Amino acid sequence: MITFSGTKSGKVRSVPITAELEAKIVRHWKQHGQPNSAITSFRRALARTTIRLPKGQAAHALRHTFASHFIQNGGNILTLQKILGHSSLAMTMRYAHLAPDHLQDAVRFGPSASLR
Repeated sequence: MITFSGTKSGKVRSVPITAELEAKIVRHWKQHGQPNSAITSFRRALARTTIRLPKGQAAHALRHTFASHFIQNGGNILTLQKILGHSSLAMTMRYAHLAPDHLQDAVRFGPSASLR
């Protein structure tokens, strides 16, 4: 698990990670030391590119990219809500259109499914 504290909402939340990612993080820490802030590293990486984000949007870009890929890979919208810490599902639903077969769910799970 990775635990996030000091979030915008002030809530602490944990997100599960794979054993492989955990091992990579531990190896990185042993080699380079524990990072002060992931967002600081991201801002430094951005500074070395031609990518320009509006002031204060670096963390949002990371969250949005994660959420977009999570849904595109078939992730559950309720799980995403918990990961992002949204208090309302309506906020998380902004990513629903990215689901690869979001419209096909109407056929698979709608009342006409029982007519087959």
